[in-house]
Amino acid sequence: MNIIFLGAPGAGKGTQSKRLEERYGLVQISTGDMLRAEVARGSDIGKQAKSLMDAGRLVPDELIIAMLKSRIEQPDCVKGFILDGFPRTTGQAEALDTMLKADNKKIDVVLFLDVDEDVLADRISGRFTCAQCGATYNEVSNPPKKEGECDACGSHEFKRRADDRRETVVERLKEYRKLTAPILPFYEKTGRLYKINGMLPAAEVTAQIEAVMAGQ
Repeated sequence: MNIIFLGAPGAGKGTQSKRLEERYGLVQISTGDMLRAEVARGSDIGKQAKSLMDAGRLVPDELIIAMLKSRIEQPDCVKGFILDGFPRTTGQAEALDTMLKADNKKIDVVLFLDVDEDVLADRISGRFTCAQCGATYNEVSNPPKKEGECDACGSHEFKRRADDRRETVVERLKEYRKLTAPILPFYEKTGRLYKINGMLPAAEVTAQIEAVMAGQ
């Protein structure tokens, strides 16, 4: 089974993808990781991508699709794959369908983690980690048991990612709406889109996804 995960940054796509990967033997594919692997491997496609990136240019959709085609032909994808972070535009979605159809493959399910963006911005901007051991916390949903002290190692030093600042998160959400949200109708009209309530606890989100998978 081949799956696409859609949803705003911080919606929980990574967590749910990992659970599907473990349960069904699927392979999670991040186009960013795939791109870096091709460059490191020195493949023809990787060399083309590197020359573009070194020149400060974006890697075109055709090259991403070519890399994706090469990746899903690997033996570990025999049971299927999960795309997280791709496609981002309607053009990419159309190109992906065309490429898969040529190989007698298709996207079976598109899972859209639907979240309240204001709540999501608060959730992401509240994240911080222990500077010593890396334990993760959230000001609202998962604060340390003792204020200012890491539960795991007792450290009093914490850090916050620069891109988790609220203003940064809001900009990322705007970019998501502008580029990615318009592809939802593309998948909805073909009956492949399933909306999942991403505001529920992670276990309940998983249960919704399991119900979709059971119906396939």
